[in-house]
Amino acid sequence: MSADGLIVVDKPGGMTSHDVVARVRRLARTRRVGHGGTLDPMATGVLVIGVGRATRLLTYVIGAGKSYTATIRLGQATVTDDAEGEVIRSVPAGEVGDEAVRDALAALTGEIDQVPSAVSAIKINGQRAYKRVREGESVELPARRVTVSRLDLLAVRRDQPDVVDVDVDVTCSSGTYIRAIARDAGLSLGVGGHLTALRRTAVGGFPLAEAVTLDELERRAPEVVTLPLAAAAERFFPRRDASAAEATVLSHGGPLDPAGIAGPYAVFDPAGGLIAIVSEREGRARAEIVLAPA
Repeated sequence: MSADGLIVVDKPGGMTSHDVVARVRRLARTRRVGHGGTLDPMATGVLVIGVGRATRLLTYVIGAGKSYTATIRLGQATVTDDAEGEVIRSVPAGEVGDEAVRDALAALTGEIDQVPSAVSAIKINGQRAYKRVREGESVELPARRVTVSRLDLLAVRRDQPDVVDVDVDVTCSSGTYIRAIARDAGLSLGVGGHLTALRRTAVGGFPLAEAVTLDELERRAPEVVTLPLAAAAERFFPRRDASAAEATVLSHGGPLDPAGIAGPYAVFDPAGGLIAIVSEREGRARAEIVLAPA
């Protein structure tokens, strides 16, 4: 069975995030596998997979900032806000100028209130929104505050009549929908828009450059973990080293004296093993999750 840790996978197009988890379960020979943030089937790129005890780190990975490259097609709106849905509105976009495109993107930068795509994994009364849409129901999701810290225009391409393809580079907070950026840019320009390509280039401190393909994982199975548990925690969190006595207390769920480190942070035993993820509150350092072996 594979060791505990994370795998930064370069997800291929056409697979769901759950498909990737199922593949890794088979390769790692364990059911204890999860992912740190859904990618749509159309999308490719960084999907962080947790194996064994490292699945408990995924809640932090899900909340991390993310970066993408994407292509927005102006001139067509689709039911899913991406290329997988049928076109529901077409307006010739050939007259839309580059400066207007820049202005539309600038208006979607910073802290914004974004309405997620109706075809999303958000639950409404216990059922995924996309399932309700596919069953013919009209779904309206409330806006949520997200941060688009960077939305760079890379290129404006006019390769086909009546549509304009816009390549962008995005860095944003967790929970931001790039499909919604495409939709809203098209709405503001009056021609509609949808996403035709999406590649996630980073999740937190995990870049595409260190991602491995599923074919590579097949060749190295069952040793598929690329970042062992302790190394993964050290990459993702500030570090605190505990004494032997502190390690014993913390491994049993007890609190430590505060160290003045902005949390959450990772605490390691004298041998370099990961004990817990800790945050400081009410004058004590308390474990959010204990990861030391039982």
